[in-house]
Amino acid sequence: MIALWMYLLVAAALFCIGIYGVLSRRNAVSILMSIELMLNAVNINLVAFWRYLTPQNMGGQAFTAFVFVIAAAEAAVGLAIIISVYRNRKSVIVEDVNLLKW
Repeated sequence: MIALWMYLLVAAALFCIGIYGVLSRRNAVSILMSIELMLNAVNINLVAFWRYLTPQNMGGQAFTAFVFVIAAAEAAVGLAIIISVYRNRKSVIVEDVNLLKW
C-alpha cells in the first residue's frame, strides 16, 4: 500500500511546477497549462485524503468532480479569450495584451 506522504509529495511537486510555470511564462497558453497542473495537484490531494481519512464518505470524490468541472470551464473560457485576443492583437504574449487601456 502506498503511503499518504507519497501522494502528497507528488501533489506538492506538481503544484510547484505549476506555480513556476505561471510566474515564469509569457505565453498565455503555457500559463493556462500551468494552472491545469495546479488543479490536478489539488485533485491528487483531495483523492489521497479521501482515501486515507474517510473512504466511506464520498465527499472527496464529489469535490474532485467539482474541480474537474471548474478546470474544464476554465480551459474553455480561457482558450476562447486567448483566441479572441490573438485575432485582434496577433499575439498571445500576456504582457502585450492591454485591452482595457484607452
